[in-house]
Amino acid sequence: MPTPPSNAAIRVLTGSYTPDSGGDGTGVAALLLDPTTGRMTYDDQVKPLPVSGASFLAAHPSLDVVYSTNETETGTVSAVSHDGDGTLSPLGDPMNSGGTNPCHLTVHPGGEWLLTANYGSDTAPGTVAVHLLAADGRLLEPTDLVVHQGSGPVTGRQEGSHAHQVLLDPAGRYVLATDLGADAVITYRLDTRTGTLERAAVNPMSAGSGPRHLAFAPGGDLVFSADELSSTVTCHRYDAATGTLTALSSVPATVTRDVGNQPGGIAASSCGRFVWVTNRGADTIAAFRLAGTTLEPLGEVPAGGTWPRGLTLAVGHLLVANQHSGTLAALRVLDDGTLDQPHPPLTTPSVVCALAL
Repeated sequence: MPTPPSNAAIRVLTGSYTPDSGGDGTGVAALLLDPTTGRMTYDDQVKPLPVSGASFLAAHPSLDVVYSTNETETGTVSAVSHDGDGTLSPLGDPMNSGGTNPCHLTVHPGGEWLLTANYGSDTAPGTVAVHLLAADGRLLEPTDLVVHQGSGPVTGRQEGSHAHQVLLDPAGRYVLATDLGADAVITYRLDTRTGTLERAAVNPMSAGSGPRHLAFAPGGDLVFSADELSSTVTCHRYDAATGTLTALSSVPATVTRDVGNQPGGIAASSCGRFVWVTNRGADTIAAFRLAGTTLEPLGEVPAGGTWPRGLTLAVGHLLVANQHSGTLAALRVLDDGTLDQPHPPLTTPSVVCALAL
């Protein structure tokens, strides 16, 4: 990875919706985060890269390469290199994502496979795609595509399947894909010789909950879900042998009752004691403490903008991408899991995600 600047600032990449994807952003931009103050500034030495609809970023485990969803109806994914001074450059051409509106992706720990969740649309189902990666990180041919099926009771959101996230469990044994439309988390085995997926389990979630994103506790025995449609956060037992989830407890994502709310991003602390979630509508970040298998609310703080979507841990801070206000805020995480009010946020039009390098 690139060497951080001499002042020990942390390099951060942001992704935003571009004009061709319904936003005002530039695509992928480079920032610097001061870990002491939480102040963020643009890296003036690095020009933004116009990546269409860059709604989620994921880093290669060993190369100076990141991957971006290009969230449009046509659906592509891009590879971006970042060299020693942080310069952003396209790495090959975008590749078809295997569906419409790709919204999340992750790289297998071995560095050979990229997995992408395609949300779909009103008429196209959600899908999960696998791409082979070259030795230099370039995107190669797709090796598999699975189509999700199912629906839920929420009119206008659950007429069909909507894959929303794809991630590896902590042991790297199973691939988990959330499906907001089908109220399910689907578990797959990835054959690392062929790049194909085999379904291992279908984990039903509460009807109408709309599971959006998951975050694992560091031990891997618990996983937390941000449930977009029911505005809840749920703690699940995870069986690493079978890839199955069992719901244990659920709590409201926010105490705000006078506005509609949709939880978005979720993160768990490295110590396993705390969980945080973004609240789109309430425009807060909620903090929870894990007591056994129950999440206890610790309070909420303003998100530093409106419609907080992406949530990323970075050197003692939570980076919050506020989509509608176009602001990126850094909230300091205190020892008890609560959050400091954000440092004055940085204006970043249509920002939806951040990635600390």
